[in-house]
Amino acid sequence: MLRALPLLRPWRPLGARCTSGGTAGGHEIQVRALAGPDQGITEILMNRPHARNALGNIFVSELLEALTQLREDQQVRVLLFRSGVKGVFCAGADLKEREQMSAAEVGVFSQRLRGLMNDIASSAIMGLIETTRGLLPGAGGTQRLPRCLGVALAKELIFTGRRLSGVQAHALGLVNHTVDQNEEGDAAYHRALALAQEILPQVDIASGMAIEGMCYAQNIPTQDRLEGMAAFREKRPPKFVGK
Repeated sequence: MLRALPLLRPWRPLGARCTSGGTAGGHEIQVRALAGPDQGITEILMNRPHARNALGNIFVSELLEALTQLREDQQVRVLLFRSGVKGVFCAGADLKEREQMSAAEVGVFSQRLRGLMNDIASSAIMGLIETTRGLLPGAGGTQRLPRCLGVALAKELIFTGRRLSGVQAHALGLVNHTVDQNEEGDAAYHRALALAQEILPQVDIASGMAIEGMCYAQNIPTQDRLEGMAAFREKRPPKFVGK
């Protein structure tokens, strides 16, 4: 049975600011909550067309701000990333902008980018694997890729800078699904939306909170919890023992 199209609310930009992207509305990141039977699914639109959604400073700042806001919104149960640039999801690092940064600025930006990638990996339905020849991954790729593929294959992909097709990425287990492109160029979005719709009824915030409470209750009497708090108070590295 075909499912009805989702009811859409308007895209909502974040706070106004100057951008590095030249998007129509002056925002590189926008959010939209779906309505009707899809209420609980929120989409993040990446829209930096001139740079193919490359990860520039303003782009990352707006994305971090969006994730911070959405993390506090208890109505958000499934988060879906999509691109507003036809034929592109994200081009990776903005090397033109990076070239203009000082060494110190690159270090700070890379740290923010690692945090962003961790947030995205833990909260969103999305997939992207792309490396650039001659550059070491600086947003956590050296840690996530070996955990996905094993050290040997991760080294091969990082050292060669090889670009993978969707079919190749699926065969390696880097992405969960591949789809044939449609005339509108949004086949991947529709597959991700279908997955979000499948997940939605399984995610109940009240039940999730109850499960979290039970898990935390098991952690309260542990030695490691007390050691962690003591280490924080004494400003020293913790010595966990697994008990």
